[in-house]
Amino acid sequence: MPTKRIEFPGHSGAMLAARLDLPEGPHVATALFAHCFTCGKDIPAARRISARLSALGIAVLRFDFTGLGHSGGEFANTSFTSNVDDLLAAHAYLSKQNMAPSLLIGHSLGGAAVLKAAATLDSVKAVVTIGAPFDPGHVTHNFADALAEIEEKGQAEVNLGGRIFSIGKGFLDDVAETKLAVATSRLNAALLVMHAPLDAIVGIENASEIFGTAKHPKSFVTLDGADHLVSRAEDAEYIASVIATWSERYLDIHRPAPPPGAPEGVLRVSEADPKGFLTDITSGDGHHLVADEPLAYGGTNKGLSPYGLLSAGLGACTSMTIRMYARRKQWPLAQVSVDVSHDKVHAQDAETGVGDKIDTWRRRIKLTGDLTQDQRARLLEIADKCPVHRTLERSSKVITELVEG
Repeated sequence: MPTKRIEFPGHSGAMLAARLDLPEGPHVATALFAHCFTCGKDIPAARRISARLSALGIAVLRFDFTGLGHSGGEFANTSFTSNVDDLLAAHAYLSKQNMAPSLLIGHSLGGAAVLKAAATLDSVKAVVTIGAPFDPGHVTHNFADALAEIEEKGQAEVNLGGRIFSIGKGFLDDVAETKLAVATSRLNAALLVMHAPLDAIVGIENASEIFGTAKHPKSFVTLDGADHLVSRAEDAEYIASVIATWSERYLDIHRPAPPPGAPEGVLRVSEADPKGFLTDITSGDGHHLVADEPLAYGGTNKGLSPYGLLSAGLGACTSMTIRMYARRKQWPLAQVSVDVSHDKVHAQDAETGVGDKIDTWRRRIKLTGDLTQDQRARLLEIADKCPVHRTLERSSKVITELVEG
């Protein structure tokens, strides 16, 4: 996943630090990601979601709000409204790069901010909130014991997640006056609300209010077992895959044609989890799947193993070849199923060295329909003529070259 480090001026003119995660393959859409209250662009949830979306062709800009992370400016002088203005500045930056975002994603208070901002952005076709509060003032419960001091002195230092932040009275006044009901009801984009039922920071009732206020098209997905910060990798991966699938219905996505000489396009395999073996596979016009290794081999078992994918190719090709032949002959074949198993066995009769093993695939083919015995026998012969079968039986050549990263 190529990542560009960029800067652009925020609402106050201070430079905001950002990362633009770009797809390695075709760029089909752009998303803008807003992080949670006092978090940053590099929290695990933001990184993981961005990585998964970029693997699916969606470029993602994630940035630090004013006064947070690597961005300039004073956090004490910011407010919910300034966060929205920073979002608008990020949108303006992307638009100047001819990458106007059609998808906004907001986590926690960032979710409230994207709801507010989206109402003014014509390029936005879809909005996603993750654990977002319906009332931005909800965040004040994180420093409830300091509210009196802020009211009295105009500012106070609070401890949030082990870090010290200065919260000003302007922030309190702003979130108290901000109501999302009007902006949400006027949202001119599809909405996906994602929330964990047991979220201890922002209760599930917030999701109900957002969903109830918004007009269709709208969708709700529950994040069972997830915490507010989406700290587990598997939860972030699930969120990203749902967003990618859901948003394609609403985004104006045009994937390029395959390159000349490659009728099925170029299949791209990208590492999704450098600490494990989870891998994204994209091919052709929007086809996506994942590969992994079993838990026993250090993987997370979220997809077929490489040999499982080979077996799947053999089984699918076998079924298609049989169906093609039966259709041409107009035989009454109702359904084909193919069970495939793979193993490495000692090459007893093969012309190999002592102790060598060869790959063996076993197919169990079930043909349903009012077929004669001769027809069944002929279809079994046809199974051995499937192209993948022939490829596996004969020697192949793999040409490898190193590409500059």
